[in-house]
Amino acid sequence: MTDRPLILWFRRDLRLADNPMLAAAVATGRPLIPVAILDDEAERLGAAPKWRWGEALASFAARLEGIGARLTFRRGPAQAALDRLIAETGAAGVWWSRLYDPASKARDGAVKADLKARGLEAQSFPGYVLHEPWTVETGQGGFYRVYTPFWRAVKDRAVDAPAPTVARMRGPEVWPESDRLSDWRLGAAMRRGAAVVAPHARVGEAAALARLAEFLDARVGRYRDARDLPGVNGTSGLSENLAVGEVGPRQIWHAGMRALNEGAAGAETFLKELVWRDFAWHLMHHTPHIATDNWREEWNVFGWRDDSADAERWRRGLTGEAFVDAGMRQMYVTGTMHNRARMIVASYLTKHLLTDWRVGLKWFEDCLIDWDPASNAMGWQWVAGSGPDAAPYFRIFNPATQAEKFDRDASYRRRFIAELSRDPGPEALAYFDAAPVSWALDPKALYPRPLVDLDAGRKRALAAYAARGN
Repeated sequence: MTDRPLILWFRRDLRLADNPMLAAAVATGRPLIPVAILDDEAERLGAAPKWRWGEALASFAARLEGIGARLTFRRGPAQAALDRLIAETGAAGVWWSRLYDPASKARDGAVKADLKARGLEAQSFPGYVLHEPWTVETGQGGFYRVYTPFWRAVKDRAVDAPAPTVARMRGPEVWPESDRLSDWRLGAAMRRGAAVVAPHARVGEAAALARLAEFLDARVGRYRDARDLPGVNGTSGLSENLAVGEVGPRQIWHAGMRALNEGAAGAETFLKELVWRDFAWHLMHHTPHIATDNWREEWNVFGWRDDSADAERWRRGLTGEAFVDAGMRQMYVTGTMHNRARMIVASYLTKHLLTDWRVGLKWFEDCLIDWDPASNAMGWQWVAGSGPDAAPYFRIFNPATQAEKFDRDASYRRRFIAELSRDPGPEALAYFDAAPVSWALDPKALYPRPLVDLDAGRKRALAAYAARGN
């Protein structure tokens, strides 16, 4: 046994409760040195996710100080930054929580190999998903390619109890020097949009747990139906907190199971959505090309349109289809978008505009504070037809009929589109405060005419899909 310090490398596990890595480290009784690193992967984050990660780091740093610890900030390539910390502190090694996207796996694998080659500790822990992706297999020993069988395989599987909340940590005799988080300027790319989005974010572990309790207490019973209505507060909103690890999936699962056992009508649907997130990571682990290429290789011959003036109007929420534009503007104002709207805006871009799904994926990657690489990639490919789905090209959402069904009173559309109201509300006007000045947008301008006729656009998409590969 040794009493040499351990470095705890935090990334997307910024919480004290249900953190297996942190709980195991505290149980050793050794001095612990928490660190966050602004490395190449973090630098590549889009504007909104990078800002939101910075907010999460600030909150977590304060939470660590409350239990007698500190979060050390270092900048540079992860392996070099860790090596410097080891040299400065005499640490025996590094522990971290696993991530499953291709870039993180490659980085973490290299770090682990280097540390072990030098006789140092290098240990990774679960905690970001309910089930490690390699532990869920079909009867033939392969991985699942369709969600429903995946759900059946895991719905009755035991999920580990949440790790105990850490209330105290032993630190080193001398804390290492640290960057100032403010010097990282993680919100710089957000420009004036950060001030608009900030009031809508619920940052930190305490806020995440309060959000979970509030949802289960007040809204889970009607979740099955209300989750599809963007004009009402019917979802949990926890995707924002899950993305940076301010709440653990196991915490959510067990809380949801309690609600299910108590008879909450929408609890199973809620749990299915949590497993949908797991399924996305399952696919990303087994088929990492889902992040960048058509998941179904036969779609490589499809003639997607590249970025264009039409796609730019889509980005700016100026397509003339109110349901589409409301979703795009909601994302700019709040940093998130209702899931029903995500499907509508993705379908419109990839089918009515026949634009490559990667154009939309990159825009979401830049604009969402709840950006999750696996869910984002799977969601876009599922809608586009190139992803894990049995009958993709028949699913062409009509924004007008979808609005009639899910936003019958037009409350969602009026909430975010100023041009549709004589007296627009604050969120509709906030879009013009968040949008780049170079767009020269005017809330008093006439609302644009539709880019395409919806019926003609649908027929064009069906024809293009039918001709695929011919």
